[in-house]
Amino acid sequence: MPLVCGVRFRGTGKVYHFSPGDLSIDNEDWVIVSTARGDELGRVSLPPHEVADTDVVGELKPVLRKASESDISRAEEYYARETEVVAACQEQISRSGLEMKVVSAEYAYDGSRLTFFFTAENRVDFRALVRDLARTFKTRIDLRQIGVRDEAKLVGGLGPCGRPLCCATWLTQFSPVSIRMAKQQNLPLSPMEISGLCGRLLCCLTYENDYYQQVRGLFPKVGRTVDTPYGPAKVLKVSVLRETVTLLLEDGSTTDMTADQLSGAEPLAPRDQRVESGALASTLQRTAERGGRRPPSQQQGRPTAGQPRGRDGRDQSAGSGRGPSGGSRRSSGSRDASDGRPAPQTRPGPPPDEAKAPGGDGSAPAGGSRRSRGRSGRRRRGSRRPQQPAPSEG
Repeated sequence: MPLVCGVRFRGTGKVYHFSPGDLSIDNEDWVIVSTARGDELGRVSLPPHEVADTDVVGELKPVLRKASESDISRAEEYYARETEVVAACQEQISRSGLEMKVVSAEYAYDGSRLTFFFTAENRVDFRALVRDLARTFKTRIDLRQIGVRDEAKLVGGLGPCGRPLCCATWLTQFSPVSIRMAKQQNLPLSPMEISGLCGRLLCCLTYENDYYQQVRGLFPKVGRTVDTPYGPAKVLKVSVLRETVTLLLEDGSTTDMTADQLSGAEPLAPRDQRVESGALASTLQRTAERGGRRPPSQQQGRPTAGQPRGRDGRDQSAGSGRGPSGGSRRSSGSRDASDGRPAPQTRPGPPPDEAKAPGGDGSAPAGGSRRSRGRSGRRRRGSRRPQQPAPSEG
């Protein structure tokens, strides 16, 4: 089993394995290692340890030496110049008329190489640009085209959750993300809801995908009819977080079951019909209250909070004992105080004798009521038209 140590180069990049050889290396030490691009400065993130042969990919490069103080100080000077270098490179690209955008630049620890990372929609012929940049910066120039996810990783920012981007803080490599993961987690399929700053699907969709896939595998699919301890039922919903399934039974009621209860491994309590009928009654009562109906206690003439009251504090309602004119009104069951006989029930309005005209033909009196006078005296607009004079005979 080979002996390796883990080295990380920039920020939260991937950890690469190198052979420490006979060097005494501890965690967080700065070292100079040999890579395919040349010698580079890195930091030890994993101390020397043994790994299996299958964990080593490709040729195992050696650790050349530990970095000195001069190596570290010189690297910091070059790192401080990277922002100015990006601006100068973008000006050169504008003069060349190339459709590309520089994202960042990286200097080697000794300044022997300068690498530019850029994005472009199509392939770009930048051979002339490389020659111009080499004359400007007096060093070896590398141009590398990256994708939108790598751009977000280098630039950084805040995600939809309000926290710094995962790829810019701790995520070391990108995993494939598909729209099927969003469907499995019952997320809205709107691009604004499930896309990150890079315009691609959120990387966090993969974090809980295995859990959702495991729980959904325990229950039947939505819409299927299954056999339950209560009889045949239809699957309405699967709650992954609660690990339950909602079933529609033949009697129209719904119930929630776990996977063990659905399979019969866990016993179920018997259903109480009285509890169900009581729940149904309470549901109907709440529905009636929402529909604007008064409770039974208020339907028998009991005063409510918003009912108007008279000057003496009594309720002004149909059953309060006062008529429209302010006088007292006797009920049908009350008796006359003079002779003790029941008082006759009368209806409001004129007596039958006064309803007819003095002539007996049923016409209204000369004065007429106010209502009838108002109707007869009201003039309709546009009902009368001026009479045209008759033509004179010649």
